[in-house]
Amino acid sequence: MPVNALFRDDFYLSTCEAVVTKVHEDGGIELDQTCFYATSGGQPGDTGYLERADGSSILLGATKHGADKSIIIHVPTEGQPSPDIGEKLTLQVDWTRRYKLMRMHTACHLLSVVCPWPITGAAVGEEESRVDFDMSDTIDKDEVTAKLMALVEENHPVFLKWITDEELAANPDIVKSKNVRPPLGLGRVSLVCIGENSAVDSQPCGGTHVAETQEVGEIHIAKIEKKGKENRRFRIRFGKPETSA
Repeated sequence: MPVNALFRDDFYLSTCEAVVTKVHEDGGIELDQTCFYATSGGQPGDTGYLERADGSSILLGATKHGADKSIIIHVPTEGQPSPDIGEKLTLQVDWTRRYKLMRMHTACHLLSVVCPWPITGAAVGEEESRVDFDMSDTIDKDEVTAKLMALVEENHPVFLKWITDEELAANPDIVKSKNVRPPLGLGRVSLVCIGENSAVDSQPCGGTHVAETQEVGEIHIAKIEKKGKENRRFRIRFGKPETSA
């Protein structure tokens, strides 16, 4: 049976109970449901721990997908004990880390609003993220930062809207990524919408996000790098821009 991926409907869920359904030879653990996000779309998978009935814990260093998106594997760190099939566990996400990734991922969406070029690559990080655009224009990073912070401070709502695979196929232009297509086959696709009635942005994405843009906090474009004739890499960091001495 496909795992019940609770994070898809509640980005703020950091704990839940689950039952072990499979343990792989390499130690990977499958559960009947999970609040742990699995690596996908440039966002790293969650870390944290699984609490057993006796109070002991199984530390997790990664969460990843299996053969397809319906399988989520929780990867223990080296030397951790292995649970039993059917064992009931309490899952605890490393919330401090997850929340940073949620803020960063939302910031990447805001950047795609400020810079409306096709996206050729992206990676979400805890302190720095990058988004690559198919563009040749010269653009000032301070100007981009100012526009980003305006969207943050306007405190637009961020919410999910679900559409069917068929609706996505009929509206391919809503996909901003040039090289990566949203996963199909699960029957539905999540749109991350920003602003009342999606006035700011709407795009397919399976990542986790904050509920309001002001939660992103202070961010800035640290660097814009030229990666080829028509490719620019934008690096987003938390905090205020560094000032030259």
